Amino acid sequence: MSEFDYWKLLAGLGIFMFGMQLLEISVKDLSGKAFRRIIRNYTNTRFKAIAGGTLVTAVLQSSSAVSLMVLAFVGAGVMSMENAIGVILGSNIGTTLTAWIVATLGFKVKIEVFALPFIGVAAFGLILFKPGSRPAHLTRLLVGFGFLFLGLDYMKISVEVFAKGFDPSHLHNLPLWGCLFIGTVMTALMQASAATIAITLAALNSGLMTFEMGAAMVIGANIGTTITILLGAAGGAPPKKRVAVAHLVFNFITGITTFAGLPLMVRAVKLFVDVSTNGPVGLALFHSLFNLTGVLLFVPFVSFFTRLLVKFLPEHRKNISVYLANTPAEETEAACVAMKNEVIHMLQECQLYALRTLALDEQLVFDDRLPFEKTERKPLTGKELFTQIGRLHSAVVAYYSRIQTQTMDESRTRDLDQIILASRNIMNAAKNFEEIRPILDEFEVSESAFLNRQYGRFRKRLLNFLTEICTITPQQDPKLIHQTILATFKKIEADDNLFIQETVKASAEDASGDLDLSGLLLSNRLFTQASRMLIFSVKDLFLTQKQAQAFDKEITN
Repeated sequence: MSEFDYWKLLAGLGIFMFGMQLLEISVKDLSGKAFRRIIRNYTNTRFKAIAGGTLVTAVLQSSSAVSLMVLAFVGAGVMSMENAIGVILGSNIGTTLTAWIVATLGFKVKIEVFALPFIGVAAFGLILFKPGSRPAHLTRLLVGFGFLFLGLDYMKISVEVFAKGFDPSHLHNLPLWGCLFIGTVMTALMQASAATIAITLAALNSGLMTFEMGAAMVIGANIGTTITILLGAAGGAPPKKRVAVAHLVFNFITGITTFAGLPLMVRAVKLFVDVSTNGPVGLALFHSLFNLTGVLLFVPFVSFFTRLLVKFLPEHRKNISVYLANTPAEETEAACVAMKNEVIHMLQECQLYALRTLALDEQLVFDDRLPFEKTERKPLTGKELFTQIGRLHSAVVAYYSRIQTQTMDESRTRDLDQIILASRNIMNAAKNFEEIRPILDEFEVSESAFLNRQYGRFRKRLLNFLTEICTITPQQDPKLIHQTILATFKKIEADDNLFIQETVKASAEDASGDLDLSGLLLSNRLFTQASRMLIFSVKDLFLTQKQAQAFDKEITN
């Protein structure tokens, strides 16, 4: 028996997979946006979704890439579960094109005739053309095709050499379920069903295995390819997990059903192809036939299956709002009060975020835990808290839009406009604190004593400012609120001017020139703007329209 060249088979497999990767990346770079647009915008019915999934996968030559795209769209809420399942079904049909290309070209044409010229000529293009340009993507596409078939040729030669001295009867004792298992494991490990199918086609072409064994391997490859999407959904939101489970269930049920009826499916293929002389083409037809059959069997149950997935994988989304969730927008009077209370809650969460940005003890301002963290085992990180504030602002804006559809008097409308303006100011203040955080972190650890002092000054300014505005409550006398926020605003402006004067003076005295004047002024500007916006939000939340107008006039004079 001839010695099996494992290294040639392994090299061929590596070159084949590298070629597939180049193809996928090149097609994405050339038309990625168009494909995403097709998946997102032209899959709004079940059959359009199946057709779109088939088309995009056939061109991209990667059902995994399409599946991961679908996961992203479902996670973002721009694609329904039913349509996502439709795209997944279509991707299984589209991925069979790989087997057809390999079976018809890889085993019918002398590979060196086109593979080597593709690689040789296109490689010069990779050197000559600017990286990232369209010609560079096109030449990389050609190199990908070349490597794809060159890798296939290496695999085919290594298997043919081995097959010359191999007695196929040695494999006859291998049960079909063993081939199914091997195909599943190989694909799960390599994360590429195309590679498993290419090896199977090479073995079948060399007479190393029977057609039935090759068919079982292909079924296993289809089941194994679900691992990629399962890994992509791991730890994701419930909608993404539903898509991954749908993909697994479809491929598993289709595979097991086909495996159970394998003799019947093989007989159907033999009606069109003589598998004894044209095994690879017959296997490609089998691959398409069993995926198409699976789709036809599955389509009528997509709606039922979607409901089942939602039931068993519910979305445990916590209500981000405290007051809006339980107040119908149609009850305009109650809705306005709820919206105002929610924005006051948002103001408190933003103050907490500011305290954590400058590493200040929140108990100096707040006695109890705020709503975002009341049900949490541990405090939220700065990033998590900022994200929650953003989500709450979005909820407030959406609620405001719903109230606007109701009939209201002019005074109520102006009240709502003040509240939504306060929400925007709070969100902008939070963004400023988010931007200032890395700058202040550098001040804290700087070797400059001046920067260390300024970091301490920022902390003191913030604490004094928040201590003042946290004393304000809706029950207070509006005149007292007016006086408090006006005095606080004037203090903000005085601190701002003092900081600029000190910074300019320190910069003039800095002989080494190491003092980062622009960084200092930027941090002060962001901090001052955030403080002003919080004052404006307090003004719009706690003062009447007339008092708010009077405040605006006073600070501009």
